[in-house]
Amino acid sequence: MALISIEDLAELDDEQLEDDMTDGSEPMEDNSEERLYAHWQAVASTHQVSVPREMTGPIQEMTRRNQEREQVPFVPVSRHEKLGETVYEERVYPPGKWACVTRAEKLYEQSISMGFMKLMRYICKENSLGRYLGMTVPVVTEIQMLEDGSGFVKDVMTAYYLPAAFQDNPPEPMDPDIYIVQRESLRVTTRVFRGTTTEETIMNQVGQLWELLGNTDTLRRDAYIVAVFENPGVSCRRNEIWFLHRDP
Repeated sequence: MALISIEDLAELDDEQLEDDMTDGSEPMEDNSEERLYAHWQAVASTHQVSVPREMTGPIQEMTRRNQEREQVPFVPVSRHEKLGETVYEERVYPPGKWACVTRAEKLYEQSISMGFMKLMRYICKENSLGRYLGMTVPVVTEIQMLEDGSGFVKDVMTAYYLPAAFQDNPPEPMDPDIYIVQRESLRVTTRVFRGTTTEETIMNQVGQLWELLGNTDTLRRDAYIVAVFENPGVSCRRNEIWFLHRDP
């Protein structure tokens, strides 16, 4: 994100399952289960993490429901274009509840991967309702910068927006590492970028957007958000860098 999972589900998993559904076979037979698990392990290895076996159930659950994704709501404010293409835009995200996990692993990729696996189990029945809650996109990670701006603070928060049906009464997580946060209105300036999300690529994207925006006191420099929309197995997957406005 590079997130192991945001949707280690969608496009590639559809292709995997199509093969298993031919010749009258069931889509979730052992072979399909092993192939999905192997795919996740392959992606995880690039982030230097391992997928535990207990993730097999959540992987299958989210794969079956990979088209049932709810967009995190927002209000568009402005769009800045060049030669007919959007360069960056401004949005306001209304107040809402998010399920969050904070990790402080050696690498940024490890923190977001391990954090999302915890959130995924919460989404897939490890909650007080004992049911699948539904997937929302994007999943976001909040990054705090070191004082000298040279890199990230180790603590990285990964957050999942609770679906509309659970905003008023969020299901309690079974995992004590997951906490529910009521986030106030959030005003962001955002720019799309493609590919993986490592500390290096994110720092590069931050620099590029500052070059476009120039000096301004309306945006924070101590924290940024990375939003991920697509399967990390897709080479040109869509991500966004979010700059946070001081005043919503």
